[in-house]
Amino acid sequence: MDYTSRYGLDFNPFIKNSNELVMETSEYNEIIFRLNYLLDIKGFGVLTGEPGRGKTTTIRSWVKGLNTSLYKVVYSSLSTLTVAEFYKHFAAELGLEPMSRKTENFRNIRSEINRYALEKRITPIIIIDEANYINNGILNDLKMLFNFEMDSKDRAVVLLVGLPQLNNTLRLVSNEPLRQRITMNYNLEGLSKTEAKEYIMHKLNGANGNTRVFEDTAVEAILNASNGIPRIINKLCNASLLIGNTKNANIIDSDIVMAAVNEIELG
Repeated sequence: MDYTSRYGLDFNPFIKNSNELVMETSEYNEIIFRLNYLLDIKGFGVLTGEPGRGKTTTIRSWVKGLNTSLYKVVYSSLSTLTVAEFYKHFAAELGLEPMSRKTENFRNIRSEINRYALEKRITPIIIIDEANYINNGILNDLKMLFNFEMDSKDRAVVLLVGLPQLNNTLRLVSNEPLRQRITMNYNLEGLSKTEAKEYIMHKLNGANGNTRVFEDTAVEAILNASNGIPRIINKLCNASLLIGNTKNANIIDSDIVMAAVNEIELG
């Protein structure tokens, strides 16, 4: 028997697929509010959080709701690029022909951002994921790249997303000019125990799971082992479903969860 059928699921909601189920926790709504605020005022924003907290998922959900006739989104997770590579990549993402010299790319990118903002009335949104790994030279250039009319106008939104140490990098003296331009800074925490339990139920309901897939003790074991981290919850639930199916178990108990914990080396 296919494991999704065994547990009455239309699909596995705990793995990456086209049916992304986002639970609107209080923190999720707070982040969306702050991102929309950033849209209004433009400029620089920072979103941080430990691995697996849901930063990229939240950003993806937010971007999905944006009006494409008003916003042009440029997303990059290639944070280990050199300064020259960054400019070429950025130019290409804006639909420009990447030039060999940084100064040419710099000038063309600024011109294109101005064109979007002033002629097309479209706000460019530049999202740099895994920004904690970004080259310091790129951070130094960002303020200049988005400095318009002697720093009196913000034409775009620049969102830096990464691990909490990104804030340490931004506190360096060399990055002080950029740090002063940041108008939105939020650190994403984990789910509370109540939210984590709701998260599991939300995923199951989204996949039309009408049966009681996890025993209460199994859910408790997942909550204790995951520490409120959505990515770990997903990994544990997925591994539990697979192990449970192998054992021909029609309901997941705490023993199966503990086997899943050992399998993904959380024990």
